[in-house]
Amino acid sequence: MAHRIGRRKNVKKGFQFTLMVVGASGLGRTTFINTLCDADVVPKRESDDPEMAHIEEGIKIKPYNVELEEDGVKISLTVVDTPGFGDMIDNEHCFQEILGYLERQYDDILSEESRIKRNPRFRDNRVHALLYFITPTGHSLREIDLELMKRLSPRINVIPVIGKADSLTPNELADFKKRIMEDIEHHNIPIYNFPYDPEEDDEETIEENSELRSLLPFALIGCEEEIMVNGRKVRARQYPWGIVEVDNSQHCDFAKLRFALLSSHLQDLKEITHDYLYENYRTEKLSRNAENLSE
Repeated sequence: MAHRIGRRKNVKKGFQFTLMVVGASGLGRTTFINTLCDADVVPKRESDDPEMAHIEEGIKIKPYNVELEEDGVKISLTVVDTPGFGDMIDNEHCFQEILGYLERQYDDILSEESRIKRNPRFRDNRVHALLYFITPTGHSLREIDLELMKRLSPRINVIPVIGKADSLTPNELADFKKRIMEDIEHHNIPIYNFPYDPEEDDEETIEENSELRSLLPFALIGCEEEIMVNGRKVRARQYPWGIVEVDNSQHCDFAKLRFALLSSHLQDLKEITHDYLYENYRTEKLSRNAENLSE
């Protein structure tokens, strides 16, 4: 069930794409979003007031809109940030808030489809992919990680990533990735794993998707500052032991993930959202409504 981004009619008018970013505070969500967009999209969080540290604010859902251009193609990107996720002792409310947000966008489409006269200015705000930032513990997935991915994967393309991956050595990172994927498989969590059909897809698609699948969960390092490396400016973090370049695929998976999201797999993520995730939700909702009417 692999779809390819092909140069279609809507290339001229561009694409609309919505990405949600979820993860505990301190894992580099804000830096990732700003690095992805190469702009100050999300303001940096002010340092916490120690006197207010005991107050649990809870999760907030904040969409940010930015216009990008990738290889001459315009992308109207909405990034939905979720500050406050995982900060509370009981995170049940967080799960419900995110799921509620995703389903409200589906409800809006369902309502629009039911109208006799459609609104020509209607904006489709369905979320096409969710990047879930995993804490780089080096061990395995925590209960909150499993719970979030289990609950949300029937409604959205979940892509797991490891935040601040440079806190692990290359060997630790490889082992951590392996354990995470074993956990996901053991718990039968249907994440977005760059699907392909060996019988129907061409060799290039199979090779590309196999490579991206092998990188799961993507190891991310965020940095908005540029430094000089061998006479050129690069986004990188300087450490006593060396330099970690954000856009260098030998150092982390940021560049490959960015290309997949905003170019090679953008259309696939949109089609799966519409053809499978939304259709399943629509069937469930209409079936429930029919049952309620017959009672």
